[in-house]
Amino acid sequence: MTDTPVADMSFEQAMAELEQVVTQLERGEVPLDESIRLYQRGSDLRKRCEDKLKEAEEKVAAITLDAKGEPSGVTPVEGL
Repeated sequence: MTDTPVADMSFEQAMAELEQVVTQLERGEVPLDESIRLYQRGSDLRKRCEDKLKEAEEKVAAITLDAKGEPSGVTPVEGL
């Protein structure tokens, strides 16, 4: 696990650390206080991954292609 602030992590960094957190919690070999800290960090990492995926989906959804495969404009993204 790193000391990098979750807000500064890329999707890949957050996902890798989240996998480490889940592995540690599943083993159940950490004290209760550490488990709580890991759970909170995991929750923050999960949120970061969800936010980064949503950003990527919105960028992709905003680009539409015409019959020739050329970008034809910007389509509003639902919910924005």
